[in-house]
Amino acid sequence: MSTEVVYLKEHINHDSSGHPENAKRLHAIINEIEKTFFYKDLVFIDPKILPEEMLLHVHSDEMIQQVKDISFEGGGWIDMDTYVCEQSYDIARLAAGGLVQISKDVLKGKADNAFALVRPPGHHATKGRSMGFCLFNNVAIAADEIARNGKKVLIFDHDVHHGNGTQDIFYDRKDVMYQSFHLYPHYPGTGDTSEIGIDPGEGYTINAPLSHGNGDKAISTLLDKIFIPISHQFKPDIIFFSAGYDSHNSDMLGGLKLTANFFGKIVAQFQDIQPKIVCTLEGGYNLDWMGKCIVSQLGVMTKQPMNISDSTVESSNADDIIATLKSELKNHWVL
Repeated sequence: MSTEVVYLKEHINHDSSGHPENAKRLHAIINEIEKTFFYKDLVFIDPKILPEEMLLHVHSDEMIQQVKDISFEGGGWIDMDTYVCEQSYDIARLAAGGLVQISKDVLKGKADNAFALVRPPGHHATKGRSMGFCLFNNVAIAADEIARNGKKVLIFDHDVHHGNGTQDIFYDRKDVMYQSFHLYPHYPGTGDTSEIGIDPGEGYTINAPLSHGNGDKAISTLLDKIFIPISHQFKPDIIFFSAGYDSHNSDMLGGLKLTANFFGKIVAQFQDIQPKIVCTLEGGYNLDWMGKCIVSQLGVMTKQPMNISDSTVESSNADDIIATLKSELKNHWVL
């Protein structure tokens, strides 16, 4: 089995000391991957920069120009959370370009699956606004490019924060399905069960807003009762993971209780639906644990699973959320 990993070395030039989304994140991940017995089997590739016209397929000209201007002026802040450095415009295009590149390789069979170790992340970037540490929406750009070629795309988001940007971009479309579990209420305040899409996209956005303390057991039930059955019916040609690890039980920006091994188990369940899987890095800020969470997923993807010692205490279940989602989606899917 061939697993491609696109690694954006230039990410070190998008950095802000003291900000949780910093260059140390990818360094910690690479160090953890290098310790594994499957490291030698991974195929590392360099990203190709995304043409600006492909940004315009997803984002407004004004939004793109704002990032470009701040970048060319030497850097600055878009909002209190989201910084831009002198090279950030090109680095963000490399991040999106690398994800597009490996997703096409997987779709063509050049690789069985793939992982994009890129930053800045993307899932908070909407059609017209960079926000939440995100400049451009990497997963949306790649999913849109695949969908433009007549393929059905599933995006599964396991970040602790709702991917409001990805939802915004595909909310009225049925060729790209967006599924998310996330802490609620929590930044950015979106992702209620009632948000299921509009017009042709109605029923193609599925949100599970979870409570503090929800973990492996609650999400396992959500997968079994909601996410997996809908995915089987949707029949995607490729699955993207917006892979955020701030849903791990130790993350300082989180509140959910997932264990490291569980991230690999999620991938395994979706492999039964569609083995063409591409993950792209979103959140995750505990440098001691996010690499272990990724190793859990890469182990499953390379068919060399690892067992990571990790446990936590869960405090609640998701039965009420499941019942609400079944009611919201009953006219669209068999549940």
